[in-house]
Amino acid sequence: MAGASTWQKTGELAKKLEDAGFSGMLFTEAGQVPWMMIASAAMAAPKLSFSTGIAVAFPRSPMMSAQIAWELAQNTEGRFRMGLGSQVKGHIERRYSAHWDKPAPQMRDYIGAFKACIRAFRHEEKLHHEGPYYNLSLLPGQWAPGRHEFEDIKIDISAVGPYMCRVAGELCDGVHVHPMHSMTYIKHRLLPEIAKGAEKAGRSASDIDLMIPVFAVPGDTPEEREDMLNRTRMQISFYGSTPNYAFQFDDLGFEGTTPELGALMKKGDIQGMMNLVTDEMLEHFALVAKWDDMADALIERYQGTATRMITYLASEDIHKHPENIGKWGEIAKAVKAA
Repeated sequence: MAGASTWQKTGELAKKLEDAGFSGMLFTEAGQVPWMMIASAAMAAPKLSFSTGIAVAFPRSPMMSAQIAWELAQNTEGRFRMGLGSQVKGHIERRYSAHWDKPAPQMRDYIGAFKACIRAFRHEEKLHHEGPYYNLSLLPGQWAPGRHEFEDIKIDISAVGPYMCRVAGELCDGVHVHPMHSMTYIKHRLLPEIAKGAEKAGRSASDIDLMIPVFAVPGDTPEEREDMLNRTRMQISFYGSTPNYAFQFDDLGFEGTTPELGALMKKGDIQGMMNLVTDEMLEHFALVAKWDDMADALIERYQGTATRMITYLASEDIHKHPENIGKWGEIAKAVKAA
């Protein structure tokens, strides 16, 4: 999982990751759009695969997203897959000044419109999509992108709640699992809802890939792990303060944690929020192990479930400790081999 950076630094990091044994890079959209970073990384590291996890959907027309995906798929020779997400109401309306309604139905229509664009680019049919949110019917020849050899573009969405998980199972190639997750959530909430969506479309749930970001905290001493552990506690407390994620704590027996986190957030008490994330919680939401044990821990927890595993903290750690890139690379190679 790569953070915001310059094109040059992104390319340099991509080359180092490729040499170290990583299989790909995931770019999220926060303060910086991902497209140019992906382009620079792809040119520097021709063996890596790339995805967005996620790019914000609703502020962009489905046509714009389809054109971006089409171009990146061509120029990476098929090593790109589009990951989209709804974000939340405040950001969509107040940061992007875009339309927000019911996120799952809107995303369903968005995916349908995106796919209609791709079919039109392939010359399978004329552009025609009529939905409750998006209507597309005009694509003159001079405005259509050229054909290429990598037109089978995978589209994934982020999904947490049951309705969005069903949309993913019905319409998408994959799901970006939320970084704050437990195996209890994946097994008893996420996968059953994906299966319901897949069944509706006559698909198998096994056809849907799971991209899973992991708070992996390696280190041979408590002092070496301290910085990443603090980042993990801070991130979990931030995510966990969102009311829609309260069930993540409740399902594990930590009822009432989200309201407590929300109250502390209103006070600006970040340290207090972090203190609420106990070691017992970390056992569910993170993986803490020595360097030589981390690959085995990841494989034990996620093998048979994850299609791709994304290291949430590796990029930050490599930036602070460049000498650790080889250790991260050994983990990546061991996981990939398994």
